[in-house]
Amino acid sequence: MKKIVLLLGLLTLVSALNAFAQSGRKAPAPAPKPKADTQSQTTPPESTDNGITDAKISPEGETIEGDVIRFDTALVTVPVTVVDRYGHYVPQLQRSDFKILEDGVEQKITYFATNDQPITVVLVIDTSGSTSFRLEDIQEAALAFVDKLKPGDSVMVMSFDDRIQVHAKPTTDREVIRKAVRRTRTGGGTRLYDAVDQIFSKQLETISGRKAVVLFTDGVDTTSHRATYETTLREAEESEAPIYSVDYDTSGGNTVFTQGLPMPRGRGTILGLPLPTPGGGVGMPGSNPGDYRRAVEYLHALSNATGGRFYSGDTMFGIGQAFTWIAEELSRQYTLGYYPRKTGANGERRTIKVRVDGPELVAKARGSYIYTERKPPAVQTSDKTQP
Repeated sequence: MKKIVLLLGLLTLVSALNAFAQSGRKAPAPAPKPKADTQSQTTPPESTDNGITDAKISPEGETIEGDVIRFDTALVTVPVTVVDRYGHYVPQLQRSDFKILEDGVEQKITYFATNDQPITVVLVIDTSGSTSFRLEDIQEAALAFVDKLKPGDSVMVMSFDDRIQVHAKPTTDREVIRKAVRRTRTGGGTRLYDAVDQIFSKQLETISGRKAVVLFTDGVDTTSHRATYETTLREAEESEAPIYSVDYDTSGGNTVFTQGLPMPRGRGTILGLPLPTPGGGVGMPGSNPGDYRRAVEYLHALSNATGGRFYSGDTMFGIGQAFTWIAEELSRQYTLGYYPRKTGANGERRTIKVRVDGPELVAKARGSYIYTERKPPAVQTSDKTQP
């Protein structure tokens, strides 16, 4: 009987302890809610007629708006320089100060870059045999030009003779740029047309944002085997980057200064007879005055087609002055962009007219372009070989 009573007592005690334990247990706390990722929440940009705002442009021609990426096949970008009646550059203009007309029809400006935004300059130096006696001076002038750019501006360094070389990809590192310019060496022939073709077809496609080409050459092509005078001018009309040509006379002719610019005069002749050209012979490119006249015409056309400018720098003073003027213009240039209201066809030429509000202000820009349909870039795959 005592055993039964003891067993009942133990059971009662166990039940009481269990009830106490149950009454003191806390419910598990709810899992904390994840914090909102404010960086990934983008406010939709203010829309325009084309659904585009002041968007960034990628190297492949894509327009990036927030987290939406679209490939733009018809965006037309136009570098613009504005001066007053005295030739002074006009800064601090807004998008609303500009108007763009294509074939006489006003377009909506959907991309606007001010002159405060960095620019990438493709610096291209002719190092053919005809420049061998002045290569060091040429390098010094090129470096002085780089020093006049803004610290945030990037420079790509190329050279060409019978080879086409990239000495530095776009960089803001002035020491890298300086070493790249110093590495240029004199070679043989002059593959000018091939070099220009490569700039258009390869190099400029890898550069986003504001960009320009500074081409230093005598303009006489001797050894190109892929591109021609005509094909490169066609590419120039399709390009978005202005080309600033600095012509250096290797013919031995004289020059005079007109309106502050050294201009060609009597190039390649003395008493009506052609002067010899280093490395050239009778009938070879660069061996007669006609070659130099054609070279000047080509550089003029190249700059005019892209909205750039031609400078004749037949003396080292002229070269240095030309580089100074180019750096100054690039630092004060605007870039406008628009989507044509009328769809285009490949090879169609269209006129462009840029107007700027303000008394006695003049906008300098390219006068036309050739529409070319661009295909989206191919999808990149892994470099690793699949088994």
